[in-house]
Amino acid sequence: MTHTPAATDQPAAKPGFIALLIAVSAVSPLGINMYLPSMPGMARALGVDFTTIQLTLSLYLGAMAFGQLVIGPLSDRLGRRPVLLTGLLVFVVGSAICLSAQNIGVLIFGRIVQAIGGCAGITLSRAIVRDLYGRNQVASMIAYVTMGMAVAPMIAPTIGGVLETFFGWRASFAFLIGFGGLALMFAYWHLRETNHSRASGESARELLRGYGSLFRSRQFWGYTLVTSFVSAMFFAFLAGAPYVMIELLGRSPAEYGFYFAMVPSGYILGNFATGRIAGRMGPNRMILAGTLLSLVSIAAMAALIASGFLSPVALFGPMLFIGVANGLVLPSGIAGAVSVRSDLAGAAAGLSGSFQIGFGALVAPIVGATLSSTVWPLIAIMTICSSLAIASLALVATRRMPAAGN
Repeated sequence: MTHTPAATDQPAAKPGFIALLIAVSAVSPLGINMYLPSMPGMARALGVDFTTIQLTLSLYLGAMAFGQLVIGPLSDRLGRRPVLLTGLLVFVVGSAICLSAQNIGVLIFGRIVQAIGGCAGITLSRAIVRDLYGRNQVASMIAYVTMGMAVAPMIAPTIGGVLETFFGWRASFAFLIGFGGLALMFAYWHLRETNHSRASGESARELLRGYGSLFRSRQFWGYTLVTSFVSAMFFAFLAGAPYVMIELLGRSPAEYGFYFAMVPSGYILGNFATGRIAGRMGPNRMILAGTLLSLVSIAAMAALIASGFLSPVALFGPMLFIGVANGLVLPSGIAGAVSVRSDLAGAAAGLSGSFQIGFGALVAPIVGATLSSTVWPLIAIMTICSSLAIASLALVATRRMPAAGN
């Protein structure tokens, strides 16, 4: 088996390389968030109710979860570059289908195509980093990439709202065509192949045997479950916070958007901290610090609300620190998952990413079904997710991550 390049591969450290990974990683988050302000207008224009138009979001997430399972292993076999370029092209085609859709069926189909193509950027940016860097450096590099990528969900609803106001709901998909096309050209001209073990002559049976070892790995499932439960905690808040703010507290959607900016801001801070210190502390310590911080923050939220201080500050103040915690956990957890078998980094990135999205897709409707006149179901679900994340870390706490290239 050909080993991956050393962790000191200098070309990968250039700002242009980081910008490339951020751009391709941001494609799918933009696809999720940009059109959200247009959903009521889309429902009216296509003559469907809001529940039906919400399928364009839930099925997008489901397609992302499935797509990552396919794209990761394909990139292990065929290479990162061709699979990423194909994925970006598919995203552009899906965006064009959405732009031209005249009924809800075509729009949903376009969204599924979008999701399958767009998830290539998230999955393969992680695998590319693992191809080039050692185990501790992986967490730092992923942190820098996700720190930049976090800007996308912060600004996407604002851009989408402006486009909706002046040009209608189709303008968001026109923007996504342009952004996806630019990312595709950027990757075509500047991304070189990083998976140098793909042509090692392995048979299909040997490849399946390698996948079997990944599925049997306590380390892989430990890191994957940690990141999945932490992501589920965020998706739970994402599903419940609008209802709490607008329905229970009587605040405006604009005020909700203002407060919500605290969450990705905390995530950026957490990723910045990971990028600075993960190489010295190691992934496991970063994950432990982040999961404990999230549990303490949820406890603070519960204490504030139990004392009668139910306000936006009581919700979003602790969520700022939960955002920081996610920035500490996710890069290190992802780094751990893709480092268990570096020759299967693409498959590991796809499988772990699929679980992250899948857990979020599962927990969101549970929150929606349990919220009524109180915020406590949301807090309970977030507490459960945080506790399970800490418990999952026990699967890897006594195991060392493998050295780079193993």
